[in-house]
Amino acid sequence: MYKESSFKKSVYAISELPTEIFPEVVLCGRSNVGKSSFINFFFGKKNLAKVSSDPGKTRSLNFYEIDKSFYVVDLPGFGYAKISQDERKRWGKLIEDYFRVAKSIALVFHFIDSRHEPMQSDLDLFKMISFYQLPYFIVLSKADKLNQSQIASAKKTVASYFPNFIFGTNLFFYSTMNGKWKRDIEKQLYSQLELVKLNSIVANKPG
Repeated sequence: MYKESSFKKSVYAISELPTEIFPEVVLCGRSNVGKSSFINFFFGKKNLAKVSSDPGKTRSLNFYEIDKSFYVVDLPGFGYAKISQDERKRWGKLIEDYFRVAKSIALVFHFIDSRHEPMQSDLDLFKMISFYQLPYFIVLSKADKLNQSQIASAKKTVASYFPNFIFGTNLFFYSTMNGKWKRDIEKQLYSQLELVKLNSIVANKPG
């Protein structure tokens, strides 16, 4: 489905954001939650994003260009204990500044490990994204590691934290081990991108 995908650039300061404007699909979440693996599997290019077993490796906003039509923006993971307090503050400021100044965010994917309850940092991220009124999906990663009863339990747990989210609409399980849930996410992703394009056409229409 995706014909062309490539790494665009790493951004360490807001002044370095790409000048070419595309809709942006943002990936965020705790360290080692599976964002890089998602990028490689979802967009069908094995080494598009570097996957590391050592958490905390993503220290910039990493932009990937998909089919010359939208960016995927991988944010630094948060919650990694070995990162210094100063580094955490720098990442936090970079992420919040990005959300504040970005004008082309079409959708935010918040990744949460399906095996664990959302942590306070996940709830803080939810508050930040909600504050900026950004379109928002939750992706429960590593779902292949759950059996059916654990999947049912994970659904109940997530619903208790995010009662306004609906499975299959803006809340999804996902695994890079198989494509079981990929189509559901893909459908909603492209629906949101089409909505962004339509709104852009209407906003730029003369008269």
